[in-house]
Amino acid sequence: MRKTPNYNLIIGCTLTAITVSVIIAGFFWSPYDPDMMSGTEKSLAPSFAHLLGTDNFGRDILSRVIEGAGTTLTIAFFAVSIGAGFGTVIGGLTGYFGGLLDEIMMRINDAVTAFPSMLLALVVVSITGSGGTNLILVLGILFIPSFARVVRGEFARQRGMDYVKNARLMGVRRMRIMFVHILPNIAPVLLSSVAIGFNNAVLAEASMSYLGLGVQRTERVSLGRMLLDSQSYLFSAPWYALSAGCAIAILILGFALISEGLGYRRIWRTAVKRRRKFHA
Repeated sequence: MRKTPNYNLIIGCTLTAITVSVIIAGFFWSPYDPDMMSGTEKSLAPSFAHLLGTDNFGRDILSRVIEGAGTTLTIAFFAVSIGAGFGTVIGGLTGYFGGLLDEIMMRINDAVTAFPSMLLALVVVSITGSGGTNLILVLGILFIPSFARVVRGEFARQRGMDYVKNARLMGVRRMRIMFVHILPNIAPVLLSSVAIGFNNAVLAEASMSYLGLGVQRTERVSLGRMLLDSQSYLFSAPWYALSAGCAIAILILGFALISEGLGYRRIWRTAVKRRRKFHA
């Protein structure tokens, strides 16, 4: 079977790499100070001086989009790290050992996932208070069940494989079997889940900040906060909202394509194995 190019993965990685490179460069240099106001340059249309125009305070939108994308991606990174880290440990333990531990953890998992994630996030953030730090913790905790369920299924499937049985016969410790032998074999599935997690985290941050429960004006600018601030200028300065919205769409598209590409690669490998088995 001839392998076809994985265009989703190629385009997704390229798009994400360019976006992340611009964000990293923005930490060291930006066209203007994102917080610098100008009374004479309010709501200017895009031009060579300001490629994406200016907002109602005369601030350069391109500089603010770069900083806002960095804030949004930082929140997504830490939230996904919390969810993937704890979810992998919980899913690995329950999937490998099973039994009473599996029953208890999965029932807790089911109780958390029974509520809509965004609704639960809104309730928790409204109680604990808004802000970037609280948003990271809330999203991270809400992501744990989804990662735990994915990892649990993969560990339960892998523990019956021959290489795991051979490792047990050789006296390899259980923790080493789990995180040195099994974990690398489920890496494609886990990476695909991480890409989906980034996608969901970017959407969640934008939604929460747009509702005023995420990043606040006293903190760093975020893309969701820019959407909230720009809604009053949709007709007088549409480039304000379009710039933030397009930045969110590009971030989401990159991670979505990466997730699709990783899933495609897994399907292709399965098809190759089945074809070889058939011809054998």
